[in-house]
Amino acid sequence: QVQLVESGGGLVQAGDSLQLSCAASGRTFTTYALAWFRQAPGKEREFVAALRNNKALYSESVRGRVIISGDGSKSTANLTMSSLKPEDTAVYTCAASLLLYKIDQYYYSSRVYGYWGQGTQVTVSS
Repeated sequence: QVQLVESGGGLVQAGDSLQLSCAASGRTFTTYALAWFRQAPGKEREFVAALRNNKALYSESVRGRVIISGDGSKSTANLTMSSLKPEDTAVYTCAASLLLYKIDQYYYSSRVYGYWGQGTQVTVSS
């Protein structure tokens, strides 16, 4: 079991920066990836970024504006977002995968993540 708790969401203006934090506890030593997904109203859940063995993976929609970082312990995944846009408004959720794949591409899919946090709302006003 892995428990995930997100923090750092809120209301910001377009162009602002924001950092989200994900704290994992439990069987984190068996975690192969920590990721952030987001879901806007009326839209499907979307991959944002992931940390896999300290390697960062990014969605093309946020590449260059988002940095995912951890502390090397597999128990933290921070998401620093800059130049925020109204279309970044969504519930951002942290997820953990206990599945090991040799190919990074698998970690872009929500299907490999078995543990999810409650999510934190990010609202970007124009």
